[in-house]
Amino acid sequence: MGRVTFYEERNFMGRSWDCMGDCSDMHSYMSRCHSCRVHSGCFMVYDQANYMGNGYFMRRGEYGDYMNMFGWNNCIRSCRYIPMYRGNYRMRIYERDNFGGQMHEFMDDCDNCMDRYRMNGCMSCHVMDGHWLMYEQPHYRGRMWYFGPGEYRNFMNMGWGNMRFMSMRRVMDSWY
Repeated sequence: MGRVTFYEERNFMGRSWDCMGDCSDMHSYMSRCHSCRVHSGCFMVYDQANYMGNGYFMRRGEYGDYMNMFGWNNCIRSCRYIPMYRGNYRMRIYERDNFGGQMHEFMDDCDNCMDRYRMNGCMSCHVMDGHWLMYEQPHYRGRMWYFGPGEYRNFMNMGWGNMRFMSMRRVMDSWY
């Protein structure tokens, strides 16, 4: 398991709370969170409860003022541990929801779906192996989302509106 310490104030000040896994609502542990230290593992943190809202990937390191780093207006409200994975990576992305339209299979990172496959974006996917980060813009920019193994038929039903992903990368074991 991973370990992250959250602090109420910037620069690791104020009350703190250690987390060793997923937490869907940090409000019961602390009223706000403005800095954190990732001691081990990788985490996705979100500015809303239940893993919703803006997300950001954090690996081992110190984040003394992440709000300015990430351009957030809100503090961390939930976090999800990303388990380490060693093996082959495989994911199929689809142009439309419910696995419709063009389909392409990935086994490595892709910095621009449009350039590589003439695809207007990705609206559903099936992660067969590994853990992936998907971004709304090419070259791993813009908002990001975490995808573990499973089927994701309709991004709109997941609360992401008409989000279209344009680039994706693997969460590698060397990041731990």
